[in-house]
Amino acid sequence: MVAQPELTETANQIETPELGLWQQIKEDWIAHGRDWTKPGFRAVAVQRFGVWRMQVEPKLFRAPLSILYRSLYRKIRNTYGIDLPFTVKLGRRVIVEHQGAIVIHGYCIIGDDCIIRQGVTLGNRYLDRPLEAPKLGTRVNVGAGAKLLGGISLGDGANIGANAVVLSDVPAGQTAVGIPAKILKSTKEREND
Repeated sequence: MVAQPELTETANQIETPELGLWQQIKEDWIAHGRDWTKPGFRAVAVQRFGVWRMQVEPKLFRAPLSILYRSLYRKIRNTYGIDLPFTVKLGRRVIVEHQGAIVIHGYCIIGDDCIIRQGVTLGNRYLDRPLEAPKLGTRVNVGAGAKLLGGISLGDGANIGANAVVLSDVPAGQTAVGIPAKILKSTKEREND
């Protein structure tokens, strides 16, 4: 069995002030258009519950909460096709748009105000490095069907085009499209060439 890594400084950078479970869920509900029936909101709420229940002590009191979490997690995964484990470092107001075929690696770090659409995979790239996972900054917009693979970093405000396969870092504010993904030049950069 592979040992779990310690939190990196990158993970600590997106840590937000401690909000209670209900405040986080209310914030997510507002971000999802105040619609509690949206699968994305439900997936995020269950993930938040999974993180919260790990703080319950002693473990004896946590056991029934863990059973409830596992049931809810499987229901979300099997019904909506959104695989969002509690081990993901999830920022505030993350929006999971639409449902279906969304797979997020357990060691991903997702910053505040990110949008993740249907068919997205945030996963590892190499079998011999199973704990490497993408790190998304704040306000990252991930297009439908995009695949972000390996220990890559996406800067704040990065945009990933639909069906892009991202295998390397994307700087802040840049747009990556294609297979494999390449950074688009801005209008200013094209004029200077």
